[in-house]
Amino acid sequence: MKNKLEGQNIKGNAVDATGEQGERFAAAFALLEEAICRRIFPGAALAVTLDDKLLACRGFGHFTYEVESPSVTPETMWDLASLTKAVATTSMAMLLYERGKLSLDSKVAELLTEFSNAKLPQKAWREAVTVRMLLAHSAGLPAHRKFYLEANGRAALIEAAMRVPLERAPMTHAEYSDIGFILLGELLERIAGERLDVFCEREVFRPLMLNLRFTVQQPGCKDIPPTCVDTAYRRRIVQGEVNDENASAMGGVAGHAGLFGDALSISRFAQCMLEGGSPVFRSETVRLFTTRQLEPPGSSRALGWDTPSAPSQSGSRLSERSFGHLGFTGTSLWCDPERKLSITLLTNRTWPSSRNQGIREVRPKVHDAIVKALEGE
Repeated sequence: MKNKLEGQNIKGNAVDATGEQGERFAAAFALLEEAICRRIFPGAALAVTLDDKLLACRGFGHFTYEVESPSVTPETMWDLASLTKAVATTSMAMLLYERGKLSLDSKVAELLTEFSNAKLPQKAWREAVTVRMLLAHSAGLPAHRKFYLEANGRAALIEAAMRVPLERAPMTHAEYSDIGFILLGELLERIAGERLDVFCEREVFRPLMLNLRFTVQQPGCKDIPPTCVDTAYRRRIVQGEVNDENASAMGGVAGHAGLFGDALSISRFAQCMLEGGSPVFRSETVRLFTTRQLEPPGSSRALGWDTPSAPSQSGSRLSERSFGHLGFTGTSLWCDPERKLSITLLTNRTWPSSRNQGIREVRPKVHDAIVKALEGE
């Protein structure tokens, strides 16, 4: 049966809908169905765009492994996890940069004075950290800390993030860091004078007609697939609220996590990026932020985005100019500007716990199968 979204222009205008996504992408669909049978994740949504057309948008499986659980549809909302970094936080940075309110080479300590408090160690290192380094994960910050175990509320958690010791000198190593994006989110909010969710809704999501939102803590929402059974911190099924504990302690709105959305909306955002940013960003801004940084050596990071490495979760067939991002809950977006191709894959692979890492095997195979199908192999 033809999916009602198949063959549409990704911006919402109907075009010729004669293809059968189930036939064209049979291999990719089979990989996802097999992964569900292997209990790598209970459900998934896949969307593929090429040029400005939506070639596939389909749900697979259920919210959980229970047979009576709701079926996943193309409209299902997901906890996007760290896709928040690219779609929301980086977008806000791009717009503030375009408007002359943010310099990539500004010192973080000048914008967040608490980051280089006189009582903190590593003063020289801290004063060298720039906004660009936060975006490219090269500031020397550690990957993660369990702030939520001690910090009571948003202000306390941000204060704890400000005090975290750097593990390396800035620009000597790329270390993917949630902490860097917690700080970046706070920095951007201070510049803009408003919260991340408010800014992105008005400036990005609404203009692009995206069904994206920060849920701001709605525990128990049955319309969103659950992400885990939290036995240590919240002691409940996490459903309709952000999976990430630090983002939860911040009230659900954070620079590193907290965004929810459906596969079609992420595809529309991807198409905006692939079309040079229109109508939200300038083309030169998109190029700047999605181009791999030359320093530090060995990094695959762009500004707020990642690029293919070897091996890569993007698979083996996307071009070197591709950019994308992953999310802890089992979400991903990859864009290939040479092909004008985007692949959105959203799952809740963390259900009922995050120990299963099988998605790392499945995801690149799905990407490769899609490219093979498009190339007629």
